[in-house]
Amino acid sequence: MNLQRGEVWLVDLGMAAKVRPAVVISVPAHDTDRALVTLVPHTTSVRGSRFEAPVPVSFLKAGAFDAQNLITIPHAKLLRALGRLSATQLGSVGAAVRSWLGLPATEV
Repeated sequence: MNLQRGEVWLVDLGMAAKVRPAVVISVPAHDTDRALVTLVPHTTSVRGSRFEAPVPVSFLKAGAFDAQNLITIPHAKLLRALGRLSATQLGSVGAAVRSWLGLPATEV
């Protein structure tokens, strides 16, 4: 599976976490890599946290991507592609992730 940064997928996060949209933030895996992908889940339960990135897109309900809930899962948990974020929108998610991880603006 050739996943690209910025793609938004519907993902099975298990019994407690449900099925929800999430954006791919990891780079594509090669054949010799593990078939894993790192995602930032989308939530409609917005709290106004500095680690949330509200990104309005037509294919998602109003909400935000929650950088405090980074997940890495096998490709098999991805159910279907929903759409793609623009570079600017992905940059907003990346800024929230960098803030949460305490990384300088030039990383992630």
